[in-house]
Amino acid sequence: MLHLDHPTPLDLGYRLRAEWIPHAGTWTSWPSDDELWEGELEAVRREFAVMVSTLSRYERVVVNVSDDEAQGDAKRRLRAARANAARIRFHRVPLDDAWFRDNGPIFLVDAAGQVALTDWKFNAWGGKYAFERDTLAPEAVARELGMRRFAFPYVLEGGAIETNDEGLVITTRSCLLAPTRNPQLGEEETEALLRAGLGARSVVWLNRGLEGDHTDGHVDMVARFCDDRTIVCVSAEDPSDPNHGPSLANLETLRALRSANGAPMKVVPLPLPEQRRAPDGRVLTASYANFYVANGVVLVPTFDDPMDERALATLRPLFPERKVVGVSATHLITGGGAWHCVTQHQPEGSIDHG
Repeated sequence: MLHLDHPTPLDLGYRLRAEWIPHAGTWTSWPSDDELWEGELEAVRREFAVMVSTLSRYERVVVNVSDDEAQGDAKRRLRAARANAARIRFHRVPLDDAWFRDNGPIFLVDAAGQVALTDWKFNAWGGKYAFERDTLAPEAVARELGMRRFAFPYVLEGGAIETNDEGLVITTRSCLLAPTRNPQLGEEETEALLRAGLGARSVVWLNRGLEGDHTDGHVDMVARFCDDRTIVCVSAEDPSDPNHGPSLANLETLRALRSANGAPMKVVPLPLPEQRRAPDGRVLTASYANFYVANGVVLVPTFDDPMDERALATLRPLFPERKVVGVSATHLITGGGAWHCVTQHQPEGSIDHG
């Protein structure tokens, strides 16, 4: 049974906007825990510095830091990477990990251009880790900004949803209907939650995400909008790849979609890099679909892989008004994600102080 406080964001005219609308800035969290990164923290921080430095040339960046060591390390590396220091601000907040797309707030915009945020419960991807601090981050951001906060008693991660600017939301059953998220909610109730909480107008369900994805199949590793009518969807071309069958099914579902005026969507297959494994043998989930769309630029994860250039060549024509830049995430994927997973966009607009 779905229980919501009223008024909801939908009641007040708020809705989730597409990632490509103008940003006031990007929020991200500096990686800090070497144990979580399985000895890869040094290399991950090098990659992170390149990402933040690149992004800072296009828009403001708020870097969440958990302590003095993280802040000092970030400042040193970003200076070395020639980041635009005037566009970078540090925000001290206790954190468990760096995946701010999932544990951070999801920002909404109303018809008057006011911005508010939503605060969902974060249970570390269905209780896979004993995290206690990450779920508190949206409230900390709301305090920092003096922004209206809509708090929900339900689990939702930002990487589990993808939207265009017409309110069409794509998600996966394997994640949102996992019994470790909101076991009391079925498909219809989950759709009602996305409508009330995010202003979704319709919801498209893909069955599952990528093999080995510890998030239970986040959609931001699988299918992404490039504009209101264009979707890229990963395609595993090798029939022996465990992602082959599911990716074909996802492509078929997306090709059957129609826009608000009944026109078919343009669905573009996006290759996957070669499968990688961690030293312990587990599959590392790597996907070019985990790109981040910012003001004037698209940051695409690359993996020192033969498919890197093909993926970039596929994406460049789909973002004609932005520079499409490859940024290495070869070490970042040790933690299970890439550049979309560690960023959260704050839309441009006046702050609703509630």
